[in-house]
Amino acid sequence: MNMFFEEGFFGLESAELWVGIGLLLFLAICVFTGAFKLVGGALDAQAAKIQAELDEATRLRAEAEALLAQIRAEKAEAEAQAAGMLRAAEDDARVMEAEAKVKLEETLARRQALAERRIAQAEAQASAEVKAAAADLAARAAEQILTARVAGQKTDPLLDAAIAQIGTRLN
Repeated sequence: MNMFFEEGFFGLESAELWVGIGLLLFLAICVFTGAFKLVGGALDAQAAKIQAELDEATRLRAEAEALLAQIRAEKAEAEAQAAGMLRAAEDDARVMEAEAKVKLEETLARRQALAERRIAQAEAQASAEVKAAAADLAARAAEQILTARVAGQKTDPLLDAAIAQIGTRLN
């Protein structure tokens, strides 16, 4: 049952009585000295400190969110600039490619014309060499015929007419 109703609880030999009296004296001293006010003040100060820290954390979080939004905006702007630069570079590359094609075609046309001129010169030189060789051969043949004629003192009217025409036909 309840120990307050037991016999001997309120006797001076009871340890429980002395524990209860000590507890009441301790609480009276705490009230008299203002320990509860000190504990309450300390707890209020701690609560104010925690509230200040929470306010500071809230402020820092708001700053961080604003900074994050700013960074995201800058990132989007940088990506837009990068895309613009990429498009400009691609356009420049296309222009350079077209210019290179035109220059290549011009160079090929010049080289082809130069090759054709060299071929024409080689043909002309070969033709001149053939004509010179034919003239030289004709002159030697004429020389041999003349040498044979002088040796035999015979005259051939056809041969004389052909020799006379050699000079006009070679030129």
